[in-house]
Amino acid sequence: AFDICLQKIKEHGLPMKLIDVEYTFDVSKIIFYFTAEGRVDFRELVKDLAAVFRTRIELRQIGVRDEAKMLGGLGTCGRGLCCATFLGDFDPVSIRMAKDQNLSLNPSKISGICGRLMCCLKYENEAYEKAREIVPNVGVKVKTAKGKGQVVANNLLRETVTVELENNEKYDFPVAEVRVIREKCEHCPKQQ
Repeated sequence: AFDICLQKIKEHGLPMKLIDVEYTFDVSKIIFYFTAEGRVDFRELVKDLAAVFRTRIELRQIGVRDEAKMLGGLGTCGRGLCCATFLGDFDPVSIRMAKDQNLSLNPSKISGICGRLMCCLKYENEAYEKAREIVPNVGVKVKTAKGKGQVVANNLLRETVTVELENNEKYDFPVAEVRVIREKCEHCPKQQ
């Protein structure tokens, strides 16, 4: 069915890419999955396919993420694609998630094989949000066992910070060993 449909698509000169073919169990219907840039008028194609297969024909246009889910493959991490192995629905993924995770904003590094932002950015985002609540930001003044200093780098996953002390030496500390120094604001009311 796949090869016949490909041949008919070429005959009609339709701008579509056939992805998969599915028969229903009772063979009362054949579903052809395809991708295309825009809408495609495939009425004549359906008539031709119905004449060949003598059954109901359904053509379903799917997105690039659905295509990756159907075809499967390996992600940049070396594991099976998240969408093909365990993700049920496609949650929205934003570039903000990549920024929050301190990833390079190079599109080739944060895009999956479908060309969209990687799905794993979404489900790893929660861990980064929780870590961001306890790990001091860069530029914050802190007190450590070795003295006072300023955070010059942080590692959210390891929950560590790199602190430059007042003597210009840099040390890595776990967040538990660092205390943020709250600077007094001259515009704020006095706290008792």
